[in-house]
Amino acid sequence: MITSKKLRESWLNFYKEKGHLDIGAVSLIGDGTTGVMFNVAGMQPLMPYLLGAPHPSGKTRLCNVQGCVRTVDIDEVGDVSHFTFFEMMGNWSLGDYFKKEKTAWSFEFLTKVLGFDGNKICSTVFAGNENAPRDEEAVKCLVNAGVKKENIYYLEDNWWDLPGTVNTPCGPDNEWFYPRWDTPCSDHCDVTCECGRWVEIGNDVYMQYKKLDGGKYDTLKNKNVDTGFGFERLLMYVNGLTDGYKTDLFTGVISLMEKELGVKYNEDEQTTRSMRIIADHIRTSLMLIGDENGILPSNVGAGYILRRLLRRAIRHAKKINLNTDKLLDVAKIFIEEVYNTAYPILVKKEDYIISSIKQEIDKFNKTLELGNKEFEKVVSGIVRKNQFMAGKPGFSEEKTINGKSAFRLYDTFGFPIELTIEMASERGFDVDKAGFDEAFRQHQELARTTSAGAFKGGLADDGVQTTRLHTACHLLLAGLRRMFGTGIEQKGSNITSERLRFDFNFDRKLTDEEVSTLENFVNDAIKKAIKVERCEMPFGEAKKAGAYGVHKATEDEIVSIYKIGDVDFQICGGPHANNTSELKNFKIAKQEAVSAGVRRIKATINN
Repeated sequence: MITSKKLRESWLNFYKEKGHLDIGAVSLIGDGTTGVMFNVAGMQPLMPYLLGAPHPSGKTRLCNVQGCVRTVDIDEVGDVSHFTFFEMMGNWSLGDYFKKEKTAWSFEFLTKVLGFDGNKICSTVFAGNENAPRDEEAVKCLVNAGVKKENIYYLEDNWWDLPGTVNTPCGPDNEWFYPRWDTPCSDHCDVTCECGRWVEIGNDVYMQYKKLDGGKYDTLKNKNVDTGFGFERLLMYVNGLTDGYKTDLFTGVISLMEKELGVKYNEDEQTTRSMRIIADHIRTSLMLIGDENGILPSNVGAGYILRRLLRRAIRHAKKINLNTDKLLDVAKIFIEEVYNTAYPILVKKEDYIISSIKQEIDKFNKTLELGNKEFEKVVSGIVRKNQFMAGKPGFSEEKTINGKSAFRLYDTFGFPIELTIEMASERGFDVDKAGFDEAFRQHQELARTTSAGAFKGGLADDGVQTTRLHTACHLLLAGLRRMFGTGIEQKGSNITSERLRFDFNFDRKLTDEEVSTLENFVNDAIKKAIKVERCEMPFGEAKKAGAYGVHKATEDEIVSIYKIGDVDFQICGGPHANNTSELKNFKIAKQEAVSAGVRRIKATINN
């Protein structure tokens, strides 16, 4: 059996021997420049260099194993092949080698390193269209590498580009396939067949064209290669498995649950599904909390996704009568045994990760106790109504939880709408999602109106000390976003010459350690004596440049932006200090709850 650690090591060593630099993995958390919340592909962090910027290392051959998070198909998790966290094994050529070398190396790695049967390997290439020719060059290289000519297929979809852009790299790709089993389902069972026999295990993208207006292409002077092989998928097939949860990435945590439950994996379909959900969601959660830009559960942005994952894992633990404290042991196995060498930061942050998960377990256990009762009331009410109306003229059985009830479960009892939908489905009910969205929208409008009335004007005056405290507000918000993610937003502020009062979306009290970290962040910016610069630009351009803020405007409306070095870049009407050094020293005096999901910080600065 090839272990996960051996596969990761084999990939990196193979390409390092061919002159590649192992650049390591970057943060799972999106930095706001890519338009996505998490890194969703191994090549995503390398986009600037694939678009032409020189890599900081000065190297043109790179490789790594990159963690990724995708939650768009979270409801599919529970089967044998879906994961919210996964890894991509990648290697890149930045204007260096091209198709001849890459096809040979991919085939060599699959056959000589992993032991795949070269006669069974299939590949697909670009079939060509009116704008770009059929990729016969790739076919020739594949055959020379060892792929049988009859195992190569031309497909129109074998093309990569950035949708909606021009003057950006693009080009054909060739995908690598291997059969799950030998016997075809029919005479036409090739890689396009949907019987499940064929699975894509990797993809080599050849960026050889520039995308122009009108769907036309021009040849690039410097051609790049972008390779991505799915780590979990390859680990599964190289060990002859058809269930991703039977690899050594999961066997430890599955064994723990088997022992605790007295039930074998695959013995009961529903229990097995819950085991997979628990294993996947706890793994992803600890990766997000332990990340170098780690986040914590909250009700917004990335923190909301994390909360949803943890709470879904907790609910499935209860569903199969697994003590929720055992979820901490599941996390420890991943940290101490599975990813201890690949992600040493997890070991370093283990106590913090376990503590954060424990807090969410305790919080949600209380939520579930009350929320489940309310959910049962809602369902029972619908059932009683159906029983009362049964047999009457025009009767139609009601099977939908209305939006108002779903929003009450969310707002009062902390049930994510996805949880309500999942629980309703298990009982044979639907949820009026559109009605929930409308109730949510009305709630937000009310909150904004209340906030505007409570903090009319924001600044009490435009005096020197008030102005400096306004700048402190910017640094405070920047620190909160660094600590808890870019989903943190200003919900109100009131600044006088004596103190600042700042409201933000967060659902728990900050720990003493977090308060200290926040103060240190602001004071570090003060000590650096950073110039505070103001500029103006159209709102649309400001957002593209990375500016943020509560200001709403049309795309072309000119807005004012204040930049504080690399600390903060915020849309704001001012006024502000000229330099952070004017703030002297920042101190948080108090924190308190304002309403559900909104916290308030009061702080001062020295004169």
